[in-house]
Amino acid sequence: MPVAERPTRCPCLSGLPYSDCCEPFHLGTDAAPTAERLMRSRYSAFAIGDAPYLLESWHPITRPRTLELDRSIEWLSLTIIGRTGGGMLDTIGTVEFVARYRSDGQRGEQHENSTFVREDRRWFYVSAAD
Repeated sequence: MPVAERPTRCPCLSGLPYSDCCEPFHLGTDAAPTAERLMRSRYSAFAIGDAPYLLESWHPITRPRTLELDRSIEWLSLTIIGRTGGGMLDTIGTVEFVARYRSDGQRGEQHENSTFVREDRRWFYVSAAD
């Protein structure tokens, strides 16, 4: 695990323990069954500083070669606004969310409608939807 302390509650705010929510995806012992679950696991990866998982869950056509996370950002909360497709039988989906953070004493938020694709029974983040 890339962080010194494993969280008890899942950072994605699902209400589940981390060990029963996003941790199996981060460890590679399970794959996210839906686009929303992948998006939540990616948020949790940002929150705990797991750059390798973020790269692994990023689709190869848009994945950057490297990813350096800004350690000054503290991720505070995630709100799912809506989704289209992205279910267990779909191959494409979008998830609209707001992720709130604090950096250098200032609060901010990232509002995005993300596109996901499923290939070989595995979901990948592609990009922010237009």
